Amino acid sequence: MSTVPAPSAPAGAEKKLAAGILGILIGGLGIHKFYLGYTKEGIIQILLSFACGIGALIGLIEGILYLTKSDQDFVATYINGRKGWF
Repeated sequence: MSTVPAPSAPAGAEKKLAAGILGILIGGLGIHKFYLGYTKEGIIQILLSFACGIGALIGLIEGILYLTKSDQDFVATYINGRKGWF
């Protein structure tokens, strides 16, 4: 019987589920952006929501993208890579 430890999730992967759910449910307010540390992008998303309503659609799309990425891809793109949009 092998005692190989299961691979652990990379640091920052624990934010994926919360950011994805926040993006889907209240993405128009940019809460998922603030949760990931993107203050400037969060403010822009709030303004977009109030100005023309597109912020909610962006939040929904980003929430789905967060949840469909693997833990490694999420961390590489949004935690380490600091990609602010999509």
